[in-house]
Amino acid sequence: MLLKITYIIFAYFCGAIPFAYITAKIIGKVDIRTVGSGNPGATNVFRSVGKGAGIITFILDALKGFLPVWFAILIDSSFSYSVAVAAAAMAGHMYTVFLKFKGGKGVATGCGVFLALMPLPALCALAVFAIVFLASGYVALGSIVAAVSLPLTAYFTGYYMEAVIVAFAAALLIIYTHRSNIKRLREGTENRFKIFKGRE
Repeated sequence: MLLKITYIIFAYFCGAIPFAYITAKIIGKVDIRTVGSGNPGATNVFRSVGKGAGIITFILDALKGFLPVWFAILIDSSFSYSVAVAAAAMAGHMYTVFLKFKGGKGVATGCGVFLALMPLPALCALAVFAIVFLASGYVALGSIVAAVSLPLTAYFTGYYMEAVIVAFAAALLIIYTHRSNIKRLREGTENRFKIFKGRE
């Protein structure tokens, strides 16, 4: 029991590593919390520091979700324990002790977590994200639609109900963290990525 609890705590601190902050400091020489949207996440790094820095941040944020969940089976093979580890990693990212409990929105880390928990639905959600993002230019919209697709895909690909419920809870969390983006999308003031020519 002590080992299980210790590993969950480890998963939190792993998730809490603020890669967006670190990458922006090293590559861009800026505090990511003071530029762009102010959010310490991969999207803000991509937009405020550069494409390379943003991609690095996304990969590292995904890995800090994926690896703790992937190796949780060595401690306890039950799905419930993996979910607890996943929740700890997500909490670490979103409420990191290293940045006064103000972290990212959970998309990249959530991607890593679900690639370990339920690979097929996670890959489908990534495909949905790519399609919506490429069609619209909105990262937030892609993230929200992908999050909604996760529990639906889990259900229709035959995952048991506990997994579907976990995916549904994660989708609600992602939608909640993007509530300001949803407001801007409705108002038409959400920023599009400049990689889409002819769009502001």
